Amino acid sequence: MESPPQLAVTVAITRRVDPARAAEMAAWVRAGASLAEAFPGFLGTGWVRPEVGSSEWHMLYRFADAEALRDWEESEQRKWWLSSAEGFVEHTRVERRTGIEGWFDPPVEREVDQPSSPAPAAPPRWKQAVTIWLGFFPVSLLSAILLMPHLDSLNVVLKTLIGTLVLTPIMTYLVLPRVTKILQPWLRR
Repeated sequence: MESPPQLAVTVAITRRVDPARAAEMAAWVRAGASLAEAFPGFLGTGWVRPEVGSSEWHMLYRFADAEALRDWEESEQRKWWLSSAEGFVEHTRVERRTGIEGWFDPPVEREVDQPSSPAPAAPPRWKQAVTIWLGFFPVSLLSAILLMPHLDSLNVVLKTLIGTLVLTPIMTYLVLPRVTKILQPWLRR
C-alpha cells in the first residue's frame, strides 16, 4: 500500500517584544531565517507587525514536510538562536498547519521550544469540498446579484479579477471560519 503524500508544514508564531527593541528584533528574525535556509526542505519565512510601534510580531516559516520541520526544530542552531532572544522576546502563540485543512481545525497552541508534533488529522477531502461549497455557493450567488451587474461593461478578465479580490477575503475571514465551526461535529466524525 502506498504511503500518503507528505504535506508541507507552515508554522505561525506570535512573539512580543518591546517596540523600542524593534531593530534588535528585526536582526534576530533575519538571523533565524538565515539559519533555517541552510536546512533541507526549507521553503520560506516571513514576518509582519500589525502596526508601527506594535509589540506583536507575527512570523511564519514553512518546510516541505514534518520531518524537515522536525530537523530544524530539534537542531542545535535553532536552540542557540532561540536562546539568544531570552530576556527580550516573549513567545506567545504557535500554530502548525499543513494546508487548506487549517480552515477545518481550531488553532492548536504549542510550546515554542518543543519539537513539533503532527498536525491534527484533517477531515476527508470530500468533506472539505462540501464545506467549502456550502460557504461558496451563497457568497457567489450574492456576488452575482450585487456585484457583477456593476461590472458588466468590463471584460471577463477584469470581472473575474475584481470578483476574486472581493470574494477571497470574505470567504477566508468571514464565511469559512463560521461554516467550519458550525460543521465541526460532522467534519470530525
